[in-house]
Amino acid sequence: MNNFIKHFSSILTLKNTSMSLVKVTSRFSPILLTTLQLTFMLTLMMITLPSFAIQADDTRQVADRKSTTNITNTKSIQSYSSGQITSSTNASQTDVLKHISKRVILGDSDQKLNKALNTTRDAVVTKKYQQVAKIASTNNTARNIATMPNINNTSRSFSDGNFAIYEGYSQLIEDIDGDGYYQTFSVTFDADLITGYTHDVAVVYAELYLSENGGPWVHYYSTDSFVIQGESSDDEFEVYSTLEQGFSTNQYDILIDLYEEGYPNIIASYSSDDSNSLYGLPLESSDYDVEYVEYYEEVYTHGGSYSLFSLCGIIILLVIRQFRR
Repeated sequence: MNNFIKHFSSILTLKNTSMSLVKVTSRFSPILLTTLQLTFMLTLMMITLPSFAIQADDTRQVADRKSTTNITNTKSIQSYSSGQITSSTNASQTDVLKHISKRVILGDSDQKLNKALNTTRDAVVTKKYQQVAKIASTNNTARNIATMPNINNTSRSFSDGNFAIYEGYSQLIEDIDGDGYYQTFSVTFDADLITGYTHDVAVVYAELYLSENGGPWVHYYSTDSFVIQGESSDDEFEVYSTLEQGFSTNQYDILIDLYEEGYPNIIASYSSDDSNSLYGLPLESSDYDVEYVEYYEEVYTHGGSYSLFSLCGIIILLVIRQFRR
């Protein structure tokens, strides 16, 4: 019985409340009611829209981060290099860098030209021996065997002399974003042939490697063959390189392996162990070396919110006046 009375009284209270609301709203004119509805809708939109905008912006930022991550993961390693004997050409550093820039535009990377193998030093050495063994097995005629170097007996043509890299150094050239890490650098080295005759010459080439923060030596450039004469310093060889893609911002060491043309053995090496100039180079590829542009966002305060508050004040005054009548 008590529950019935409580339930009945609550119904009466709701009915009385609804009737009072009906009586109050019946005093309002249709224009005032429409204005109240529009004001309520505008207020609700101003409250909810910013939260939706923030959520949409967060979702877009997450999607952008995922997209950037996927792009970074799918990028291949690319570099552009140019090598030359310093005394045999009149090309300046500016000319060489312009030549590299043109190659970047054309997409003629070292990897595309088979000048950069992007593999470890051990793999490069193994491949050279395999190539020589393959040539020796396929060219089995007496004439070809007679003209081929005797790989099994010697690793070079000058058995009574020594090859050496007298000096090697690097130069940091281009840092676009000014963070101290360079995308363009050069390596210069002086290879010598030490024999009893100063006019002896040999045809050699070099394999260049990078080691990221003490990691494995990874091949990044093969020079063309060039001629060295005795212990002359006029046959210095320099390699300019631009790291275009896939080299993270870090410290890199450099290693130079010298080969005599036609022989698979390393005849001389020079690395960061021999010169501090080849140790800990601050490098990064151009996809990390992007010019920094600072954007300024100006915030303007519009009068829309103030207009809405003014409208609400006018409506309140109209409601008060309506009740007084």
